[in-house]
Amino acid sequence: MKIKVVFFLLILFSYQAHAQRLPSLDSVKILLTNMTIQIECTSGVNDLYNFKFDRAASQFNWLRKHYPRHPLPYFLLGLIEWWKIQPNTSNTQYDDKFLAYMDTAIYFAEEIFEKDENNPEAPFFLAGAYGFKGRLYSDRKSWTKAAFAGKKSLNYLEYSKQHSDLSPEILFGDGIFNYYSVWIRDNYPMLKPILLFFDKGDKELGLEQLETVVKEAFYTKVEAQNFLMRIYSFEENQPHKGFRIAEYLHTSFPDNPYFHRYYARMLYSMGRYNDLQVVSEDILNKIEKKMVGYEEKSGRYASYYLGHIYRVKYKDEDKAAVFFEKAVAYSETIGEEESGYYLYSLGHLGKIAYANEKMDLAMGYYDKILDNADKKHPTYKEAKSFKKTYRKYLKSENRKS
Repeated sequence: MKIKVVFFLLILFSYQAHAQRLPSLDSVKILLTNMTIQIECTSGVNDLYNFKFDRAASQFNWLRKHYPRHPLPYFLLGLIEWWKIQPNTSNTQYDDKFLAYMDTAIYFAEEIFEKDENNPEAPFFLAGAYGFKGRLYSDRKSWTKAAFAGKKSLNYLEYSKQHSDLSPEILFGDGIFNYYSVWIRDNYPMLKPILLFFDKGDKELGLEQLETVVKEAFYTKVEAQNFLMRIYSFEENQPHKGFRIAEYLHTSFPDNPYFHRYYARMLYSMGRYNDLQVVSEDILNKIEKKMVGYEEKSGRYASYYLGHIYRVKYKDEDKAAVFFEKAVAYSETIGEEESGYYLYSLGHLGKIAYANEKMDLAMGYYDKILDNADKKHPTYKEAKSFKKTYRKYLKSENRKS
């Protein structure tokens, strides 16, 4: 315990000392591996991933004040805009600011690179900024721009590999490429012509590299965890590994809505309804409080899970219907009427209304399914089946009258 206290006091002292005498750009070889800079950035990085964006921006702008011609502060400020997008990637209001920060990081990285091609940081930031731009372009289905940015990112990644000083950070981009270049070939054969421009990767090596990033990197650690969480959960069919990462990320950053709802999603898939209920109620409470990043998409997830819990676990169909209605309303607000959560919520509501002999109400729910679902979707077939039942019901009602 005494050792921990002494260590803590030393950290406090170092914070005060560093605030007084931050190293100049000329006095350090690179910022990325400089412990003084990392200590100064720690709270900002934690605030970034916990959606305390104002506090994070304050830290990163402080860094920009001291190093106005270095790409690091602009790259970090760009990540703030990136994470504003993540709760609902259909929201484009942060795109321009994100791209502007990444372009600024690219500008200053190119400036450093032109002066010294042996500088290890410049290609790292060029690879990273182009990589993130490529990810946004792919979200926006701008495939040509995405491919161009991806190719530029990989070109600079090759330069970065020459420098062992940055290896844990560099491994993030290398790991992503090695894993997904194979995964895309296996799962999206129509994209193979585009992939001819890229080297072939190695999935197993990619996973190993991302695991190393989690253990050893500073700036890219959480991004690597985010990718591994999704890879293990779905691509690699190792949900327990994915769950452990999801639980860690939510615990570490409890106000990050993306990690919050992903953790809820994993609890749902594993049937852990007691924990899921608490986590889902917390999401809805944070939406009510208008906490940063908590919006309709997270609400749709949480509402559907609570509807399912009340219908399956508690057999309380009235309470379940309240939450399914919320899931429907949230989905309609953000224009995601083709999502499974929307369609299955309507299916549950249709069944509940039918069980209560509210045939017109039930048909109203099923009509929405017929308007929005793909014909191969299970709820579409269910809706078509109910429509036949509803027609018979109408005929019998007409006879009575």
